[in-house]
Amino acid sequence: MAESPENAAAAPAPAPPAAPSPAPAPAMKSSPPTRFGIPLRYDLDAKWDACLDLSIRRVAYSSLGGAFGGLILFRSPTTRWASVALGAGVGIGAAFTECSYIFNGSPPNWSAPECSYIFNGSPPKWGKV
Repeated sequence: MAESPENAAAAPAPAPPAAPSPAPAPAMKSSPPTRFGIPLRYDLDAKWDACLDLSIRRVAYSSLGGAFGGLILFRSPTTRWASVALGAGVGIGAAFTECSYIFNGSPPNWSAPECSYIFNGSPPKWGKV
């Protein structure tokens, strides 16, 4: 007896194509060479360029912030100029700190000092308490 097309089992669907395996990641280099073949950590020209750019931006933006703060908070021209000078000083300090990181790397991690008497429970011996 022949089966009718309605009762016939459906043919299984074809399997999806296998996904291609990802390409291996290239090996990471410690510092890529620049256009003159000098590694980035030894390229003083690039470090000076980055430091000057950073310094100009930090000083300009913090001076503008000090000027805006002086306009909002103070009435006297002397105090307004003082707030501009304070902003410029903050910018110089921030730029100096960041440039020292650029030239010398990050500062070393120092170990924490010993716990004080507050944490270990023994009171100080300062005399009469």
